[in-house]
Amino acid sequence: MTLPSLVLGAVAYDPKVVTIWDGFRAWFAPRGLDLDYVLYTSYERQVEAHLAGHLDVAWNSPLAWLQAERAAARRGRTARAIAMRDTDQDLTSVIVARADGPVRALADLRGRRLGVGAADSPQATLLPLELVAEAGLQPGADVEVVRHDVLVGKHGDHVGGERDAARALMAGAVDAACLLDGNHVAFVRDGTLAAGAVRVIAQTAPYDHCNLTVLDGAPAGAIARFTELLLGMAYDDPEVRPLLDLEGLKVWRPGRTEGYAPLARAVDRTGYLDAWLDRVTGPAR
Repeated sequence: MTLPSLVLGAVAYDPKVVTIWDGFRAWFAPRGLDLDYVLYTSYERQVEAHLAGHLDVAWNSPLAWLQAERAAARRGRTARAIAMRDTDQDLTSVIVARADGPVRALADLRGRRLGVGAADSPQATLLPLELVAEAGLQPGADVEVVRHDVLVGKHGDHVGGERDAARALMAGAVDAACLLDGNHVAFVRDGTLAAGAVRVIAQTAPYDHCNLTVLDGAPAGAIARFTELLLGMAYDDPEVRPLLDLEGLKVWRPGRTEGYAPLARAVDRTGYLDAWLDRVTGPAR
């Protein structure tokens, strides 16, 4: 009997990506699904490959989800989020300043320097800058934005730019820094930020992160089996638990899209995706 077959796309932001998807592939096969995967150097290449029909499902960042959804809509197609990690839901980002400094609220950033991650990082750039704009400060005009463009194209998944922003804050090169809330905690734990050295001056509303995206026309039976297997993974299964730990989750959950509204507002305000969408699909009509 021939197993239903799927091709998945993922972005190679870390060497562990190979270990994760090799492991998942081996776990899926005896359970009735032949999964292969293709790694990309950037989310833009992955989304374009998905639109071209080279992939059946894509492991997308939140920004890549918006790219896929909007590009598909321009072509009269639909995108659907089928699954996400428990750790992809209800995240927040924070803006932190030195506890011994003068910045205690967003208003205090006027005329000062704000460190962000890579230009395409939702959590360390786009979402916190939207928070600044909503507070009445224009990024780039009222506040100097200092970018840390590490591996642009990977949408901040590697956290390198975020870490550089935190280091810049400690070195006095910026007056505040934008971080994923969880990375703020992690940076204190690993010593990037000294314990007690920074204060949180603002926090975003909750938002969602990555999802597994399919487009209309994907093989329905194989997608259904893939989704069923993902949602059925158990953290107490000794075979799959190490893979879930590497991927940073305890349980897969059904995909949802309402958590991308804050990021959608951010890219709409700045027109961040307009040039890319025009290049990939032609100008909107």
